[in-house]
Amino acid sequence: MQLRVMAFILAGGKGTRLYPLTKERAKPAVPFGGRYRIVDFVLSNFINSGIYSIYVLIQFKSQSLLQHLRDGWEFTGLLKNHFVIPVPAQMRNQGEFWYRGTADAIYQNMNLIEQANPDLVCVFGADHIYRMNIRDMIEFHVKKAAEISIAAIPVEKEYSSEFGVIEADESGAILGFHEKDPNAPTMPGDPSRVYASMGNYVFSTGRLLRELAADAKREDSTHDFGRDILPNLIGRAAMLAYDFQTNNIPGDPAGQPAYWRDVGTIEAYYDANMDLRAVTPQLNLYNRRWPLRTAGYDDPPAKFVLDEEGGRRGEAVNSIVAGGSIVSGGMVRNSILGRGVRIHDFAVVEDSIIFDNCIVGKRAQVRRAILDKNVIIPDGARIGFDLEEDRKRYHVTETGIVVIEGRRSSVEVASVIF
Repeated sequence: MQLRVMAFILAGGKGTRLYPLTKERAKPAVPFGGRYRIVDFVLSNFINSGIYSIYVLIQFKSQSLLQHLRDGWEFTGLLKNHFVIPVPAQMRNQGEFWYRGTADAIYQNMNLIEQANPDLVCVFGADHIYRMNIRDMIEFHVKKAAEISIAAIPVEKEYSSEFGVIEADESGAILGFHEKDPNAPTMPGDPSRVYASMGNYVFSTGRLLRELAADAKREDSTHDFGRDILPNLIGRAAMLAYDFQTNNIPGDPAGQPAYWRDVGTIEAYYDANMDLRAVTPQLNLYNRRWPLRTAGYDDPPAKFVLDEEGGRRGEAVNSIVAGGSIVSGGMVRNSILGRGVRIHDFAVVEDSIIFDNCIVGKRAQVRRAILDKNVIIPDGARIGFDLEEDRKRYHVTETGIVVIEGRRSSVEVASVIF
């Protein structure tokens, strides 16, 4: 049977824990891996899975996200059910609210579901790093005759306060749902881990519409799936956990572990980027059968120039360097360089993430840092070596990652000879 599937991507969160990277952009629009944006992962998963009817629900600081969707994800085909459309809050309720929660975001767009009349509705988050064959989850949903399926993965117990935690029996039937509870129950036989919801749901359409309508009438509800809708469905609906570890990506080696990262903090975001440096990374960006799609850019190839005596050589080791970047007589180690970056003579960049159009001047040193777009590091500057000094000018995390905002006025600016 050919099922009609509609997707909603929740891309309206504030992303406060990723500050200052989210100071001027929505979390899903934060760059990742040199040339992508975080939202590209969920969008690519849907397109690669053959699901083309996609609404992206936006809210906070959405301009950069809107621009990215326009540049990379607008379909120009003639099929009316092939689209990626950004949708702001419709304010259809009496109080004309912005989206008050994840469930309210879908409730305000119920008319889109009713008009299309799909068999299933996928509700996915936009702020995780992972690859997923969503068709596998849909097949699980249909085979199990589920009304709601929730993608789940084991995580360390210490993170239970950051996720919805699922209690499930051996068949996958959900017996309990605990939203961001530090005392949530651990997995049977494994006291070190909990079974965490990934925030990805497949709903049978009728059940979703009924629950949204009922939740909208509850004055004590926060109108959130994790806090309200899902716990209230325990014992009333066929709700099952889909084990993400069983997900199969075409083109990946057999037995390759599933990769999923919640990049809600600077440290988690940094670690996920650094994962890409491995010789055989768990997150495979080079699988042509499951490509990670993004906006198309007209950048020239990356360039490494100068090979002269005295160490004046452009090199990059264990690093990713995006198009248009030039490493001119400098060294890049264990780092991620975005588009149009310039690394000048005898400069050294180590264990860092450099966003688009940054300049690292001659003999400058950058270590364990994140440079937002358009940052200029002056000749001879040292970033990441004296954290107390760095804290006077930049944002420094508890683990010592230096984050420099993209506004040029917040960074020492010096002329750099090209």
